[in-house]
Amino acid sequence: MTMVAGPTMDLGPVRVIVKQAGEAVLRVYGREFAVDSKADDSPVTEADLAAHRVIADGLRAAWPSIPVLSEESSVLAGHERRRTWRRCWLVDPLDGTKEFVSRNGQFTVNVALIERGRPAAGVVYAPVWDWLYWGGPGRGAFKSCGGGPPDEIRCRPEPSAGRIRVVRSRSHLNAETARVLRRLEQRFDEVSQIAMGSSLKICLIAEGRADLYPRLGPTMEWDTAAAHAVLAGAGGRLEACPGRCELAYNKADLRNPWFVARGAAA
Repeated sequence: MTMVAGPTMDLGPVRVIVKQAGEAVLRVYGREFAVDSKADDSPVTEADLAAHRVIADGLRAAWPSIPVLSEESSVLAGHERRRTWRRCWLVDPLDGTKEFVSRNGQFTVNVALIERGRPAAGVVYAPVWDWLYWGGPGRGAFKSCGGGPPDEIRCRPEPSAGRIRVVRSRSHLNAETARVLRRLEQRFDEVSQIAMGSSLKICLIAEGRADLYPRLGPTMEWDTAAAHAVLAGAGGRLEACPGRCELAYNKADLRNPWFVARGAAA
């Protein structure tokens, strides 16, 4: 049966597909596996490819009219074709492959629905911890732990007086980000840092555990789209630097500019 996509789409079937992809990832995670390198020298494993197959097959079966754009697609549609798409799925089957290889649990499965260049809905799953996030603009944001009932999540309304919680990349801390952290230390009495991998950094802001995530380095659209939707549903923003305009998707090169994810008033 073909399902309807749009602002009122039930994300239940997407959550099922994402969890199935997470199970495929864990089957590889629990044994020895090889690590290969892609053309950009980023790592890829059989878990990335197994999750891609589960997600691509599941989404195409349920919504055959919506194109699937995945990091692990063997061929990516060119922009001349993509620019005609009103909506598409944007997928990172295994976000945080370095964390997967390190076996620290800080990796996710990400699926976002993009409509007219904006994230309309997203599902993020951390398989090792069984944390499932979902939401989008106008639909709120939710988290389920261990398969339990969902809790609605919200960004913190504002950093507590003189204190701010900053989440940063575990694997990609660079000089530019370090300078931002030093500037924050001049503005605030206390700057707490949380090192985290994958799209979980954005999800921590969505659930009120952090206020700010500056990413002054390269990322791709599939790295952020699903968590961006969750953050928007929780009352936060993901803004390009400079300019503070909200991040857009399905661009010609599928690359993100530097950005800052922030809570409601960070």
